[in-house]
Amino acid sequence: MRYRTVFLVAAGLALVSGGAQAATAQATSAMQHWKTMDTCAKQAQAAFPDYTPDSNAKRDARLKDCLNANNLPPREPSTPGQ
Repeated sequence: MRYRTVFLVAAGLALVSGGAQAATAQATSAMQHWKTMDTCAKQAQAAFPDYTPDSNAKRDARLKDCLNANNLPPREPSTPGQ
C-alpha cells in the first residue's frame, strides 16, 4: 500500500513537471518571437528615423518586410489614419 502511494505521487509529479516544461517551451518561443519583432522595429526606425509621411511609409514597409521574412504576424501601421 505504501509503495503504491509513493508511485502515484511520483507519477503525479511527473505529469505536472511535463506540463510545466511544455509551458516553458511555449513561453520561450513567444519571447523569441517578440524579441525578433522588436529587432525588426528597431531596424526599420534606424533606417528611416524622420517622421515625414514618406519616411513613415518606408518604415512601415521595411517593418512589414522584416516581419514577413521571419514568418511573424503584422503590426498595426505606426501612422494614424491608415
